[in-house]
Amino acid sequence: MQIINCEQNSPEWLQARAGIATASQFATILASGKTAGSPSVGRRTYMLKLAGEIITGEPMESFSNEHTERGHAMEDQARDLYAFQTGYQLDRVGFIRNGRAGASPDSLIGDDGGAEIKTKLPHLLIDVLLKGEVPPEHKAQIQGTLWVSKREWWDIAIYWPKMPLFVKRMHRDELYIQKLATAVDTFNAELDDVVAQIRRTGERVAA
Repeated sequence: MQIINCEQNSPEWLQARAGIATASQFATILASGKTAGSPSVGRRTYMLKLAGEIITGEPMESFSNEHTERGHAMEDQARDLYAFQTGYQLDRVGFIRNGRAGASPDSLIGDDGGAEIKTKLPHLLIDVLLKGEVPPEHKAQIQGTLWVSKREWWDIAIYWPKMPLFVKRMHRDELYIQKLATAVDTFNAELDDVVAQIRRTGERVAA
């Protein structure tokens, strides 16, 4: 396992994660297509993007919209509130790489834990607060980060200004992690095949 200290979203961070399956996309890797047993379109698109990064040696431009920009702007507020409420010291890192998988944790805590900061619009946060459970769409990312970082627990903190902060702890789900690790291995094998095919095509054209 390698911890890379850099500013997230910086050129160094983009280069560190180029061609690597990351926790934020593990749900995409696990997603099934419309036909039973078939991979999703999003999975294939993600694979082709990573193949492009491997072949060119250059990271793709990062995607940004109003939601991601809002999340970045509020992340420091949410982190400060979480730290105040829990008393934890939060250590920020850029990227964690473990073999051919990686994660960009929002914060590491001590030797065993970490935190993932999310923002949700008020009506969505209210729904989370009423249910009192981690939204299922975040499971793959958090369990994947636990796997990559080799840590035991992870807090998810969901924030919106003037709203109560939702905090829930997730522990390692070893069966789920094994399923995820197998899916990532399969994904990487297919990714290698795509890269090899394109490189062979390039060699034939050059000849």
